[in-house]
Amino acid sequence: MDNKIFSFSARALTRAIFACAVVALLAPSCATKKDILYFQNIEEIEPKPLNTQYEAVIKKDDRLTIVVSGADKTVTAPYNLTLGEMGNSGYGASQNPENATLTYLVDPEGNINFPILGTIHVEGMTRNELVNYLQTEIGKDVKDPIVYVSFRNYKITVLGEVRSPGTYTMDSEKITLLQALGRAGDLNLTAEREGILLIREEDGIEKHYTIDLKSAELLNSPYFYLQQNDVIYVPASASRVVAATTATGVWSTVLSSVTTTVSLVTLIISLTR
Repeated sequence: MDNKIFSFSARALTRAIFACAVVALLAPSCATKKDILYFQNIEEIEPKPLNTQYEAVIKKDDRLTIVVSGADKTVTAPYNLTLGEMGNSGYGASQNPENATLTYLVDPEGNINFPILGTIHVEGMTRNELVNYLQTEIGKDVKDPIVYVSFRNYKITVLGEVRSPGTYTMDSEKITLLQALGRAGDLNLTAEREGILLIREEDGIEKHYTIDLKSAELLNSPYFYLQQNDVIYVPASASRVVAATTATGVWSTVLSSVTTTVSLVTLIISLTR
């Protein structure tokens, strides 16, 4: 036999195996608009008034900034737990009061320990409800007090098939799922649109909900607005999973086939000499 024939056959077989591998890798990655676009049925959804009344509620382990002010600062000063009282004189009167005030940690019973007023059960209150409560109680001793309350740990975590996964501190307590995904750089093309997982703690229990970004019903969903410490997980699409597993399997097969082919051709050539 001619060695050139075996050499040609080996090259042809290797090329054929490589071509099959390329086809196998590319096939699962094909996607259509229907697989990617959000809110595909939005024209079918009846317009409803936006839920502008949404307010986040205070939960255990929340950190709150509370500042009390008024016409007479000497009268309201005892109601503020400031860093200055802890021996830090680096904060002047021109500083943002939020930065110069210690935070209040909501304990496992849902309480905070507030100067003068003592223990206050704040779990379940909205920010405005706590403001009104404090203004009423402090107003018994201080004329027209001004109370400022904000969340210091309003964080959302976004994981999975997004461009920038991570934990984000939000500037507002009224944050939507879309805004959170936007902060994370939006979904990758390889993300699953129908199986977004929302993990949320409710009454001390971790609960999870599945969200479909393809459906415009999300806009009227109770999960459209997020809560502090929510976790959003974006799974990979089936084609992405198949592509990842196929790539490993295909290249393993290719390398095995090529190795076997080369070994056989080498053996036959050595025997024909």
